[in-house]
Amino acid sequence: MPAVLEVESSLTDRYQTTVPETVRNVLKLGKRDKIHYTIRSSGEVVLTRASALQGDDPMLGQFLDFLASDIAKHPERLQSVDAGLVRRLQTLVGDVAVDFDAALLAADE
Repeated sequence: MPAVLEVESSLTDRYQTTVPETVRNVLKLGKRDKIHYTIRSSGEVVLTRASALQGDDPMLGQFLDFLASDIAKHPERLQSVDAGLVRRLQTLVGDVAVDFDAALLAADE
């Protein structure tokens, strides 16, 4: 019979909890990952890592975490964007309409 690990966590007054490190490691959970709960008829609840939705970019969350961490560690590196650069960029894109909610297509599509 395989070894069984048991860990506990507590609920806050707002019904929140921290997923124990052991569980995070086993499920390979990172920041912003989603958790899936399966509730069985016996009352047992099985916690698993939720599958990424099709079309989700698995690297985007890691990149955003990197940026947030770097900004927090080195706020002195932040610089405002020069107004001249903004005007130059606006002349390059002109009146191009962009739908930020539209799916990106592969180069061969």
